[in-house]
Amino acid sequence: MNILIAPDKFKGSLTANKVCQAVREALLEIDSTLVISEAPLADGGEGTFEILVANSDGNIKQISVLDPIQRPIQSEYGLSKDKTTAFIEMAKASGLQLLKETERNPLLTSTIGVGQLISNAFNEGVTNIILGIGGSATNDAGIGMAHALGFRFLNNRNEILNPIGQSLSEIYSIDDTQVDARLHEVNFTVLCDVNNPLYGKDGAAYVYGPQKGATSEDVQRLDQGLKHLADLVKQTHHLDLNFPGAGAAGGLGAGATLFLKATLRKGIDYICELTALEDKIRASDMIITGEGKLDEQTFSGKVVGHVLALAHQHHKPVFILCGQCTLTEDELKKFGVEKIITLASHPSEWNVAIHQPLPLIKSRIKEAFLNLT
Repeated sequence: MNILIAPDKFKGSLTANKVCQAVREALLEIDSTLVISEAPLADGGEGTFEILVANSDGNIKQISVLDPIQRPIQSEYGLSKDKTTAFIEMAKASGLQLLKETERNPLLTSTIGVGQLISNAFNEGVTNIILGIGGSATNDAGIGMAHALGFRFLNNRNEILNPIGQSLSEIYSIDDTQVDARLHEVNFTVLCDVNNPLYGKDGAAYVYGPQKGATSEDVQRLDQGLKHLADLVKQTHHLDLNFPGAGAAGGLGAGATLFLKATLRKGIDYICELTALEDKIRASDMIITGEGKLDEQTFSGKVVGHVLALAHQHHKPVFILCGQCTLTEDELKKFGVEKIITLASHPSEWNVAIHQPLPLIKSRIKEAFLNLT
């Protein structure tokens, strides 16, 4: 039997590679004759960087950049083996996980570190940059990133603004006379997994601001700032920034379009093409996919939903492994889920599932597959 293991990461617990390894070991302990292939996946957020580097047989470069509140930190990005492409994950420089809970405030955070990663990649002579945006601590529409690349944002007194969220509403003009010329020699592809517009009730500030530390008053101020920038750009550049995906990563989707001339793509589509996932599904007898938490978002552009849809298309059975499932049996049936393996079936087990997932994965996989025989 040919089994494909194709999970997402278990956020805050295991990388997709580690999940693959644990499932593989459990399966081979049951039956050493199984033919197992692995396709660790991501959707453009955390974990994307490692998968892109691995699939290009590339390497990782470490550099010092500024974190979301502009403190020096060690960060990293990937380079393909032929050094034509850089793989950058914005969360490595401007991610929420880099801040303590008391430090979270999207009025004061910046994507400047992302721009520094991009600038360093220019030094390597790359002609393509793949930028994964997700897990951000920011709501600055990418002005921090742009500042690091030479753009300057001026107020009505011609003073240079600090490129943070609260400065958005003060931008009077954008000076691009000192922009790094290499910016125009590189093709940018941005990977994201959300369709939120830049501003409004479904925009970056209202939907994601609170989890980044914004109060209700902060959210309104940030939303007004995002709209102000969009209005300014429409007036001066005749470009509409309020499109689906523009609100990703605190408006970095919009900023990447404006400042990098980037093409936005769904992260899961790009990763699946890169890993030839459909071919691997077609060649398999069974697929095991999974993620940390199975909920309604799972089936809205996320890894597991995408794998499930492809597997159904090719009439392949699917096991979904998850740390926790919040869906009812009726909801699971509606989404076409037939076989689910849950690490934590009760709230009291959740802490163990997060902090000691490996033995749980192995035991749950063994239970599920031994019951098939």
